[in-house]
Amino acid sequence: MAEMGLRERKKQRLYQEVSDIAVRLFLEKGFDAVPVAEVAAAAQISKPTLFRYFPAKEDLVLHRIADHEGEAARVAASEPAAPLAALRRHFLDCLTRFDPVTGLSDHPQVLAFHRLLYGTPSLVARAYGHLERSEAVLAEALGGDLDARLAAGQIIAVQRVLALDNWRRIADGARAADLLPEAVAAAERAFGRLERGLPGLRLRDDHGVTGRDRV
Repeated sequence: MAEMGLRERKKQRLYQEVSDIAVRLFLEKGFDAVPVAEVAAAAQISKPTLFRYFPAKEDLVLHRIADHEGEAARVAASEPAAPLAALRRHFLDCLTRFDPVTGLSDHPQVLAFHRLLYGTPSLVARAYGHLERSEAVLAEALGGDLDARLAAGQIIAVQRVLALDNWRRIADGARAADLLPEAVAAAERAFGRLERGLPGLRLRDDHGVTGRDRV
């Protein structure tokens, strides 16, 4: 088991190293100007090996956000009886930490990464696949039925819109620290509307109840 753990760590380290090299090249020259072969050469691996780890060129960039695909589901699962309350607290906590996932970060490296992401149409399109997977995992945690899928879609959409609005204002020159009170107020309003629109939302309990409370 220890050997398997070591192999997995080495694999994850390779993922990170190759992704870091690719992002650096993309930031220097532009996403479309850097062929995959150049990334492979810079990482000192073959092109077929690179594609085994990253099936699409866009994945070299989106690897940085892939770990967040199950985050909403994990947070919701931490409080099965009140998943929206848990998600609300988590998002607000991320805001106060200026976590890049909320869009509220003006760190130069984060700004450069977001400009690369949002300024490249193929990356934006590929990122929607990440959002769809996040939504699917959350929906499954909420029970997997239609009510759960509708709720998950609304939750992920609210988080996406809040983060995008924060990022756009940061990109226009706002400082993250100055924007924090408004970002917190916007998140409070958004999650408040979710809670009013999704009363009784909870994870599946031992009796098989899912999504919203059944009457």
